[in-house]
Amino acid sequence: MSIQDVKILHIDSNHSLLWEQLEQAGFQNEADFISSKEAVENKIHNYQGIVIRSRFKIDKDFIDKAVNLKFIARVGAGLESIDCDYAVSKNIHLIAAPEGNRNAVGEHALGMLLSLMNKLNRADRLVREGKWIREGNRGYELEGKTVGLIGYGNMGKSFAKKLRGFDVEVLCYDLLPNVGDENAKQVAFSELQAKADVLSLHIPWTPETDKMINSNFINAFAKPFWFINTSRGKNVVTDDLVAALESEKVLGAGLDVLEYEKLSFENLFLSSPAQSRELPKAFDYLLKSENVLLTPHIAGWTYESHEKLAQVIVDKILKLYT
Repeated sequence: MSIQDVKILHIDSNHSLLWEQLEQAGFQNEADFISSKEAVENKIHNYQGIVIRSRFKIDKDFIDKAVNLKFIARVGAGLESIDCDYAVSKNIHLIAAPEGNRNAVGEHALGMLLSLMNKLNRADRLVREGKWIREGNRGYELEGKTVGLIGYGNMGKSFAKKLRGFDVEVLCYDLLPNVGDENAKQVAFSELQAKADVLSLHIPWTPETDKMINSNFINAFAKPFWFINTSRGKNVVTDDLVAALESEKVLGAGLDVLEYEKLSFENLFLSSPAQSRELPKAFDYLLKSENVLLTPHIAGWTYESHEKLAQVIVDKILKLYT
């Protein structure tokens, strides 16, 4: 099939270069940012490609109706919103763009860690309240610490590279063999548990990683540690994390993602003022805790990554047809 015969449906807005470059290459672009999933299902048979972020799940029923689909391109790092195994069984190419926002995630993780260890958010708030408290805001240095990374793909490698400017030991654990490099030593999980002063997650959300960070997981670490999560909220049991923060097994937590996020990542489970008054106890604790730093799933959400993600997707789609 020639490029000119390929129709691509865009169901989420993205950087304009994605549309423009595909159009210049000869693809037929069509957009539908508002129709229901059912409405999109009813016409998806007309398209050879679909470009998504996380508006809805591309499940088995959707794929069964996409009889002419050749690729699904997600403008982001993860593919958890897609039934990947079923799509592959239908000879549909899966495209993601972790290369596009890995630098942003690495920088965000480092910023969170330094802010937590130096109590920057707390100190800033107190000064604004007219409270000049020095001893109560004494921080910790990263020098001499051991940073443990779980997952050493695009995001883990980016964070490890950022840590090169610090006098730290960086260890990584990954299911794949031989992924360590000059920035991180790959070790057995037991060694990471024994040595880590900092733990940072860089893993997808899968059935194997769902609720992986629980009390048993946390308590198996030899030392209290700072915890950073820029991966997926549902990898963590929030109740258990809060218990660890209360016991000071976890010294502080930087959370860019939360268990309570909806699939689209655009909202929490909360949708009304009434609901916001009935917060889960664990979430209420996170909101009030001075050693917790929260951001709204923006680690990979920079102006630069917005453009990079789109460019990676364009390049990978073009590669399919050249």
